[in-house]
Amino acid sequence: MTLPWRQSVSELFGTAVLVAVGLSTVIFDFGARSPMLHWVASAALRRLITGFLFGAVGASIAISPVGKISGAHINPAVTLAFWARGKMRASDAAFYVLAQLAGGLLGAAPLLAWGAMGQSVNFAATTPGTGYTARQALAGEALTTFTMVMLLFFFIGHRRLRAWTPLLFPFLYAVMVWLEAPVSGTSTNPARSFGPSVVAGVWQAGWIYWAGPVAGALLASSAHRFTWLRRFEIEVAKVYHFEHDPRGFFRRGSSNPA
Repeated sequence: MTLPWRQSVSELFGTAVLVAVGLSTVIFDFGARSPMLHWVASAALRRLITGFLFGAVGASIAISPVGKISGAHINPAVTLAFWARGKMRASDAAFYVLAQLAGGLLGAAPLLAWGAMGQSVNFAATTPGTGYTARQALAGEALTTFTMVMLLFFFIGHRRLRAWTPLLFPFLYAVMVWLEAPVSGTSTNPARSFGPSVVAGVWQAGWIYWAGPVAGALLASSAHRFTWLRRFEIEVAKVYHFEHDPRGFFRRGSSNPA
C-alpha cells in the first residue's frame, strides 16, 4: 500500500495555518485589552467579522498550492464525510485525520505568542457557552457541521457552482459564528479544537467537539447519498483544484450512485 505522504504533509501544513491564523483573529477580536473591543463594541458584530475572517483563511488555503496537493480538507469532519461518500480509502482518511490533528497542535503553538490577551480567551479553545448545557452545545456542533458539509457537497457537486466553492466559507462561517458561537464556540472541526485545548490545558466537555462534528458529517453524508441531493455528483474529494488528481488519489472508493 502506498501511503499518502505528500498529501498528508500538505494537509498538516494547511491545518496548522488555519489554526494559527484563523484563531489569531478570534484572540484579536475577543481577547482582553484588544483594541478591537473598542473599535467594534458589539460582540455580535465581532462574531460576524471573526467568522468571515476564519472562513477566508480556509478559502485561501483551498485555492493555494497546499490545497491543490491535499484537497484542503483541513478538518477531520470533512475527511470523514468524503470517506463516507466513498471518495477516500479508510487508510488514506486515517492518515489525513492524524495529519490534521498534528497540524492543529502545530498551529496552536504560535498562539502562545499572544500572551495575556490569548490567555484571557484560553487561546480560542472551544467550550460550551455560559448558560448552555453540554447537550445544547453538542446539538449546535452537529447542526453547524451538518450545514457546512451539506453546502460543501452541494457546491462541489453542482457544475455551475463548483468553481466558486471556496467563496462559500467566509460567508457561511460569518453567519454560523454570529448565530451559534455563544452556544458551543462553533468549532465544526475537531483539529481546530484539539490544538488550543492542548496549549491552554482546557478540556471542558472536549468530547462534544468530536461527537458533534462527526455526527453532523455522517448525517450530511447520508442525506446526500439517500435523498434527491445525490443528483449533485461528487467527483473528487477536494474543495478546489478539481482537475488536479494525480493517479486518481481523490477518486478512490465506490462511485457515486447519481
